[in-house]
Amino acid sequence: MRDTCKMGLIGAALLMAVGSSAWAAGPVGPNNVKFDETAVKASLTGQPGDPAAGRKTFIDKKLGNCLACHKNSEMSEQQFHGEVGTPLDGVADRWKPEELRAIVVNSKRVFGPETVMPGFYSLEVGAHVAKDFEGQTILSAQQVEDIVAYLGTLKD
Repeated sequence: MRDTCKMGLIGAALLMAVGSSAWAAGPVGPNNVKFDETAVKASLTGQPGDPAAGRKTFIDKKLGNCLACHKNSEMSEQQFHGEVGTPLDGVADRWKPEELRAIVVNSKRVFGPETVMPGFYSLEVGAHVAKDFEGQTILSAQQVEDIVAYLGTLKD
């Protein structure tokens, strides 16, 4: 009985160690994102995105700055909507969340290397990167999830 109990405690301790190390592992790194054709099915963080935070990142000129290229009627109070990218009105009706995640992570994997849209969670950024930004992504994994959650609210 004592051996069974002892084994149970050891097993529980192992499960806790494995579970806590998986939790401590944090978000998926940019080099470990798994693309399935034109989709990234798994969340980068394991946490749901926050649409309100995604909206803020979408506008922020130092982060997403999505509005610089995309028109978005939901943000009619904002100035200077871009026309380089496609309008994002109804984007949630055109793309699944896992497809939107892939586009935000690395649009070049979805649209090809000619697209001007940057990979926001990619280290494949091309030449002439300032030393201060080498090896960094534009957005964090959670910011990507937040933007995907926000884009999911943009329906016709």
